[in-house]
Amino acid sequence: MAASYVFIIVGNFTIFSAVQLDTRLHNPMYNFISIFSFLEIWYTTAAIPKTLSNLISEKKTISITGCLLQMYFFHSLGVTEALVLTVMAIDRYIALCNPLRYAIIMTPRPCVQLSSGSCVFGLLILLPEIVWISTLPFCGPNQIHRLFCDFEPVLRLAWTDTSMILVEDLIHAISILTSVSIISLSYLRIITVILKIPSGESRQKAFSTCAAHIAIFLLFFGSVALMYLRFSVTFPPLLDKATALMFAVLAPLFNPIIYSLRNKDMKDAIRRVLCFQ
Repeated sequence: MAASYVFIIVGNFTIFSAVQLDTRLHNPMYNFISIFSFLEIWYTTAAIPKTLSNLISEKKTISITGCLLQMYFFHSLGVTEALVLTVMAIDRYIALCNPLRYAIIMTPRPCVQLSSGSCVFGLLILLPEIVWISTLPFCGPNQIHRLFCDFEPVLRLAWTDTSMILVEDLIHAISILTSVSIISLSYLRIITVILKIPSGESRQKAFSTCAAHIAIFLLFFGSVALMYLRFSVTFPPLLDKATALMFAVLAPLFNPIIYSLRNKDMKDAIRRVLCFQ
């Protein structure tokens, strides 16, 4: 896991740096990719370092404050990433379905508004929930069988009405399904338009551009669905940990691999950054 964490940090920081330093990549699509990569760095940092610390120590503990902060940053950054992926899908939809109006619609101002709005909304939406959890009474062994603090196992430790867990599941499900619906509809429309392109070379280039976005979308929301769209279904502890590992580590791990391998412009930019050209 330690090697994976280092790769996630180095890989995503390389993508972020390549986009920021290479003026050829200063367009909405790559700016959104760089923001997503930057978020991935902090998203994994919210959970993995403490998990690694607990794996090598005999006393595997975390304070209630640390637990709440971990839940807040991990999930708020996750929500922000989901919003950025949604914005990226909308950006690709406009670029391929309304190419003549793309330059007029996706000017720097709305791009900044969409990016900053996603970050602000993602960081604020979970604050009331975390504040509410901090007021709950916790008593007893206070043990959770997860790699990191999460809403469902923490709420089960509170001496309060456990029906709120179902409300939490419903909130997560609605937010996830809303983003998934918007992104899915956007890419379905995009694929339909691409299939109508007469030139085989242009069609292949358009597919190549969208393939990385679709792969990241499937990885991110696939792991999210396994983790949170199960309601009352209970997984064995080992499977729970494996799902959490995929959610927190594997999806961010493949982000730099997919974007660097599937995109020629990104590969060239990374090569220039690494070679200081």
